Order: sequence, then C-alpha cells, then structure tokens
Amino acid sequence: PVLRLLEAQLQEQRREHEEEIEAMRNQMDLMQEEMENQHQTFLQSLQLSPEVQVELGLQQEIIRLTNENLDLKELLEKLEKNEKKLKKQLKIHMKKVQDFEASQSMLSVERSLHERSMQVVPRKEKDFQGMLEYYKEDEPLLIRNLIT
Repeated sequence: PVLRLLEAQLQEQRREHEEEIEAMRNQMDLMQEEMENQHQTFLQSLQLSPEVQVELGLQQEIIRLTNENLDLKELLEKLEKNEKKLKKQLKIHMKKVQDFEASQSMLSVERSLHERSMQVVPRKEKDFQGMLEYYKEDEPLLIRNLIT
C-alpha cells in the first residue's frame, strides 16, 4: 500500500512537471515570436526617417499608456466593488453587535426582575386564594417567568 501511494505521488509529480514544461515551452515560443516581431519592427524603423521614427515611438508610448490606464481603471473598479462589499458586511456586523448588546442588556434586566420576583416576601396572615401574591400589572412578566 505504501509503495503504491509513493508510486501514485511520483506519477502525479511527473505529470505536473510535464505540464509545467509544456507551459514554459508555449511561453517561450510566444516570446520568440514577439521578439521576432519586435526585431522586424526595429529593422523597419531604422529604414525610416528620424521624424517617422519619433512618431512611431510616440504612438507606441501612447498605446502603452492607454493600456496601462485601462488596467488601472479596471483595478480601481475592482477595489471600489470590494470597498462597497466590505462596507455592507461592516454594517451587517455592526447591526449584529448592536442586536447582541441589546439582547444582553435585556437578559440582565430580565434576570434582575426575576431575582426581585424570587425574593422572599414576608408572610402576612391573609386569606390566600393562590400561592403567589403579585400586582395586576406584573401579571404578563410573571407568566413569562413561569413559562421560562
């Protein structure tokens, strides 16, 4: 089993290596082709007058700067989208924190009310109809506490 595992890993590494070599060969071919094109352009530009050479140089620089500008605009758009997404997430998290803090304060209020309701009341001799004495306005809270 170990030998098979090692053999499988070796085959996987060999396959990855061959893919990398193929990618590098393709990249090298593209670079050679680009270099040949630049060489042809350079030879042609040597045959042109100095004014035309300057104009071609300026056109190439304009094209380069335009492409760079487009890349920067694309990057800016991505960053703005990311900023909006992060702001939205921040608002959501802030809301969750506020809700959590509110629920914690409500729990502490309920605990204190519950503790007050659980305090021992001195017994007075009365004719009781039930086991608890409470005010009518505390009835919903009492029912809630009994249920929980």
